[in-house]
Amino acid sequence: MGFQSFLGRLLFASVFILSAWQEFNEYGVDGGPAAKFLGPKYANFTEHLTAYTGVPLPNVNILSLIIAGITLKSLGGFLFIFGSSYGAFLLLLHLAVSTPILYDFYNYDLENPQFGPLFIKFTENVALFGALVFFIEMKKMIQRRLPKKRISKAKAH
Repeated sequence: MGFQSFLGRLLFASVFILSAWQEFNEYGVDGGPAAKFLGPKYANFTEHLTAYTGVPLPNVNILSLIIAGITLKSLGGFLFIFGSSYGAFLLLLHLAVSTPILYDFYNYDLENPQFGPLFIKFTENVALFGALVFFIEMKKMIQRRLPKKRISKAKAH
């Protein structure tokens, strides 16, 4: 069971680690393709959120946002492989921030050809989010069920 669990975590985390590696390799001085893709998406997201809440979001440097994403995915992925809940939390944080920005299906009508692929990617990330929540809760439950070790006292004769 231990190896199967490790293999499952390795395969799950590979999605994040390989994505971080690709973004890191393409980063360059201008942030690479990720910056060109994320810039307009982030501007659209902040505009959309400000319109609904009335609270303007602070300006964020897109390059810093990309570096933060690479860091969260790589560090979280490697920690998750070894069964760390902290790694799962880092991956949850990445998904919670990036999913509504990158997969903005809510900005398109149902008839728009971009709606379908964006909605599918959004729901895939929601499923990854759910799997991470499941992992964290299972880990908590297993730790609660482990018997507490009793410290045996040496008997004096």
